[in-house]
Amino acid sequence: MNLEFNKNEDAMRLIISQMRQRHAQISLGGGKKAIEKAKEKGKLSPRERIDYLIDADTEFQEVGAFTAYEMYQEHGGCPAGGTVGGLGFVSGKLCMIIANDNTVKAGAWFPLTGKKNLRLQEIAMENKLPVIYIVDSAGVYLPMQDEIFPDKEHFGRIFRNNAMMSAMGITQIAAVMGSCVAGGAYLPIMSDETLMVEGNGSIFLAGPYLVKAAIGEDVDIQTLGGATTHNEISGIADYKFENEQDCLDQVKRIISKIGKQEQAGFDQIAAVAPKRATQDVYGLVSAENNKNFDVVAVIETIVDADSFDQFKEDYGKTIVCGYARVAGWAVGIVANQRKIVKSGKGEMQMGGVIYNDSADKAARFIQNCNQKKIPLVFLQDVTGFMVGSRSEHSGIIKDGAKLVNAVANSVVPKITIIIGNSYGAGNYAMCGKAYDPRFIYAWPNAKIAVMGGEQAAKTLLQIQVASLKAKGEVIDPEKEKELLQEIIEKYNKQTSVYYAAARLWVDEIIDPAETRNRIALAIQAANHAPIEKEWKSGVFQV
Repeated sequence: MNLEFNKNEDAMRLIISQMRQRHAQISLGGGKKAIEKAKEKGKLSPRERIDYLIDADTEFQEVGAFTAYEMYQEHGGCPAGGTVGGLGFVSGKLCMIIANDNTVKAGAWFPLTGKKNLRLQEIAMENKLPVIYIVDSAGVYLPMQDEIFPDKEHFGRIFRNNAMMSAMGITQIAAVMGSCVAGGAYLPIMSDETLMVEGNGSIFLAGPYLVKAAIGEDVDIQTLGGATTHNEISGIADYKFENEQDCLDQVKRIISKIGKQEQAGFDQIAAVAPKRATQDVYGLVSAENNKNFDVVAVIETIVDADSFDQFKEDYGKTIVCGYARVAGWAVGIVANQRKIVKSGKGEMQMGGVIYNDSADKAARFIQNCNQKKIPLVFLQDVTGFMVGSRSEHSGIIKDGAKLVNAVANSVVPKITIIIGNSYGAGNYAMCGKAYDPRFIYAWPNAKIAVMGGEQAAKTLLQIQVASLKAKGEVIDPEKEKELLQEIIEKYNKQTSVYYAAARLWVDEIIDPAETRNRIALAIQAANHAPIEKEWKSGVFQV
């Protein structure tokens, strides 16, 4: 290994360690005291519930752990958006698991709690996965009710999704282990089966205080909507249990009996280990995203050994395309290329820029994968499309539109991994969040923005200085330098992968060495949902 590799590896391991430390803090939810208080009531933490539920010797792939990261600080924060969710195997079947965290404001719903739950439901709907809700929530967080209650992508759409999934034949099981109040009461009742834990589980449209205020009736929680009430009197619930473990055991039994569903039929053979160790990726890529690397070497840490066949290898070299296998699954890979390439015109540095020929090649390859029903994997490290008179005269907008058209109209599953920069229209062309990837993950070095920090800061500085001068203010070089530094600091914070993950622009920040496992499980999930749309390309200029 050379010195450059070792420097990259050290820097990457450092930011991965930071990511894990932050995740460990998030995993505490409302804190150790809140967890201990819940345990006094016989409650497990949401992550303990999930650990108990999933099959032994399997891993839970969390989605949205960094939701609301460093947000809502004036309200005490909302770690993981107050919900733990992701993919896990229960009784041998891949499921979407969504668990309220009652240690965070009693499981109350913040605006991003709603957005996260809708994203988790969307993943379940797109991939036709059974959903297990572990319910323990006080309902909408009232101080922010105007941002969570009435709009299309707010709280109420969750129940609309319950109804839609039921009509799609997607199994939904609700295990009620705590409060389930007001509008939230509809979620378990709109699920296929409802299980309740005695003493802690409760379901009602209005709690005792509101009942007293509304109609003057004095009633306690359990009489109003406890497990006994809903199993013996209202008939709303289907099962009751003395403790959470017994309740989760019954969930496992229900899931175990689900019949086999029609599949998409994506091709899979026996898995082969990658040519390069997965952790080699640490030394291949700069943690600062400022050094060239060969994306083919990165691909070799992800795909099965000797399975990668490049498409148009000598044409359009700023994007690498090719067929491969990941854990035996056939995939089509579209990856930005950053290395320096020698050609007949000398050396050309490829900093993730998309040129005319590379856009044309990638569009054609995406069409091929749709024809063959091969899932697509996008590895993003893109600074945008090439600019300047030469590119404009060559029709870069036309070729870029062709690529965007192909991505937008793809019917095969798309999985996106942001391995470096994700700037401008390059984010769109390489299947950013707006283009409906089934899953979108990012490495801890990833950056997402309209443009790079330096270019953006200088542009914003020019605008700000011009505005100040128009007001008659004199800007000396020192003041200008100070303004530039302020802009850079603000912009760098906004381009951080944690800023993106907090707002669910990506589903999760992952260890680069986990990329192969994430892709493999994503395709396994997607294989549950047959492709129902016919591949059709939109209108574009040739």
